[in-house]
This record gives sequence, structure tokens and C-alpha cells, in this order.
Amino acid sequence: MSSLNGPRVRTVRRLGLNVYGLAKANKGMKKGAARSDKKLSNYGLQLLEKQRLRAYYGVPEVQLKKAFLKAKKSKDQTGHALIKLLETRLDAFVLRAGFAQSIRQARQMVVHGHILVDGKRVDKPAYQLQVGQKISLKEKSRSNEMFKENFQTVVGNSYPYIEKDIDKFEAVLARLPEREEIPIEIEDVYVVEYYSH
Repeated sequence: MSSLNGPRVRTVRRLGLNVYGLAKANKGMKKGAARSDKKLSNYGLQLLEKQRLRAYYGVPEVQLKKAFLKAKKSKDQTGHALIKLLETRLDAFVLRAGFAQSIRQARQMVVHGHILVDGKRVDKPAYQLQVGQKISLKEKSRSNEMFKENFQTVVGNSYPYIEKDIDKFEAVLARLPEREEIPIEIEDVYVVEYYSH
């Protein structure tokens, strides 16, 4: 899975996990179609979990490996540290805060300059946020109905580590997330094992 730009429903079926939250992908999930339905070796399980993690965050292999090496130096458990690093990337935060409906849309918004970090334009999806940083929608972009609707309707799906101001189109990374607060189904120990070979 070197590219993550292929048909998403097919990717979901292959991975055996709805990493994109697509309603139509659930309908077509046939028993035996996913890699996870087959008897896998330990390496096969490690590879599958790594691919699932990549798909969740839409990160290239190089960036995931880089994040892993950084996580290894953390005092936290390596798997937990890795997921926290991915979760505090700018594109992932834009998704969680409700500015976007998917990781692809979040990345596109960042690249096209719709997102500001502490009032300054940042167009790198992999930008690593620090606690206390404020993310906002650019003034001009606030008139975009899709962006406006995204941010104002995703109130119910809130995360305890994000503080939102609906009226100002702002969100703050209030603190680092705990592993159990991050809504992804991943056996991170397998990912750590994969990169530890």
C-alpha cells in the first residue's frame, strides 16, 4: 500500500477495518475478503496493523517511520507515543476539531491555506502541534458553506483534549490526548514490532 489515493472502499475491505468511516464500505464487507480474515503470520499481523495505521492518518511510509523513531525516544510507551504524535499532526487535528469530514479533506484544507496556526498560515499537513496552539479557519474561508457546516455541526463529536469556539471558528489543543481518547482501532504493539525488526 505505497499509495493511499486508490479507491477507499476497496482499501477498507482489504484492511478489514473501516478506517475512513465510510457507510457504504460496511455494506460490502464480506467474510473472507479482508487480509485479517486469513490466517496470518506474526509478520503479516504486524504489516496489516501498520497499513491500517497509515490509512487512518493518510501518512506516507517515510513520515510514519520518522514518527516511530521519534516515539521511540519518548518516556511514554512507544506505541502510545506514536499514535499521540500522529494525532497531533495539523491535518489530524483539523479533522478531529471538525473543520473537515475526512483526513483527505483536512490535508487539502491545510495545503490550500485555509488553516491558520496561532494566526499564521501553515500549509504543511505534517506540522506538529504543541499544547496551547490555536487553530482557526482563515477569515475568507469562513464564508465557505461546507467548512462552516462542518465546524458548526460536529459539536457532538467532541474530544476532551480539544477546546472549540464555534463563533470564532477556533480550536485549541488543550492538552495531549490519552491513548484511550483517540478513536482508532489499532493494536499499536504490532506496529512497534514491525518497525523494530
